[in-house]
Amino acid sequence: MKIYKFPTKDTWKDLVKRPVLEKKEISGLITEIFAEVEKNGDKALIEFNKKFDKAETQSIKVSDAEIQGAEKQIKEELKQAIQQAKENISKFHASQKQQIQKIETTKGVVCWRENRAVEKVGIYIPGGTAPLFSTVLMLAVPANLAGCKEIVLCTPPDKNGNVNPAILYAAKLCGVSEIFKTGGAQAVAAMTFGTESIPAVNKIFGPGNQFVVAAKEYAQRFGVAIDMPAGPSEVLVIADEQAVPEFCAADLLSQAEHGSDSQVVFITTDLKVFDETIECVEQQIKELPRNEFAAQALENSSFILVNSVEEALEFSNLYAPEHLILAIDDFEKYIPEVQNAGSVFLGNYSCESAGDYASGTNHTLPTNAYAKNYSGVSLDSFVKKITFQQLSKEGLQNLGKTIELMAEAEGLFAHKNAVSIRLK
Repeated sequence: MKIYKFPTKDTWKDLVKRPVLEKKEISGLITEIFAEVEKNGDKALIEFNKKFDKAETQSIKVSDAEIQGAEKQIKEELKQAIQQAKENISKFHASQKQQIQKIETTKGVVCWRENRAVEKVGIYIPGGTAPLFSTVLMLAVPANLAGCKEIVLCTPPDKNGNVNPAILYAAKLCGVSEIFKTGGAQAVAAMTFGTESIPAVNKIFGPGNQFVVAAKEYAQRFGVAIDMPAGPSEVLVIADEQAVPEFCAADLLSQAEHGSDSQVVFITTDLKVFDETIECVEQQIKELPRNEFAAQALENSSFILVNSVEEALEFSNLYAPEHLILAIDDFEKYIPEVQNAGSVFLGNYSCESAGDYASGTNHTLPTNAYAKNYSGVSLDSFVKKITFQQLSKEGLQNLGKTIELMAEAEGLFAHKNAVSIRLK
């Protein structure tokens, strides 16, 4: 871990940098993978399963028998936990539905907006070392609420060619249309072009490593939309003297264990809390089954001592974290100061894991400073908004002269004539 005490502002630009792979190295591989999938379809995906996941798969599509079998493999306790999480996520996202509101902008001129679901959406679910069945809930629940006609899910298989049963259970529970055994950039390519088994989609959702992020960005060249550039996980914790070091350490490690490319940042105004949190991190990491990943992530992570909460928030807004935890007194006072963050957790008991799993907010969030210009996934992510307008004869008479003058000033006389011919 990197320790900084009272760093000057001219050094902040370097402190907020994330570790990244060489872009040339990534983009070249992505181009090759997309070309191979476009040319060879399912055959390419089966070969990539062998190459990248060491998995033998005869068929890309998950069968109904596999989905039904998965339900029997899951303990009742976990099923109930997944169901409760689904209820909370459904409740929060359903509240985001908006009523149609018709506005009369001028007498006889009525404008309004209506939502239409994105018809075909693709969901990417990371597998590998941590199969994220919780992400199925976060993406399939709002997709269903929005009314998407087709929800396609891709996730990498394990070495035996199987998909984690919790992923399959959650997918069935949330109404996913079809599930496929393919991961990484090749899964994104498959949902972009379509293969013999996998249908092409209109928009791709889901987090992933830097290769998945790069693949999603590349997919946009082929007319496919994406939710956001959601890459390796990250958290920034701001703590003052009343923070609990054990809690802070646990939150930092909860993100560090995602993978070696995850990043955690701890900022405090109190030297005692600073030292004790570092000690707690060193103690707690020993007990983690995934401590190897967490330790690698901590190598690129920062522990920073600053003079005030205001200064900590200024740094945080520059960093723009995926998750921001305010383990501070009187946090309500500082909410208006938060400008750039994916999701915010307030007080000592709002652990980041709550948002990851079951509080109801979405955990698919912008990383790598994209919180400066992207929102996390919401119901809006799965809909398009179409505007409508209706002009009566009176409405056109009231607005016509304005349109004619503006069209003529722009030299667009056919535009003007479309009004004039009606007014005559």
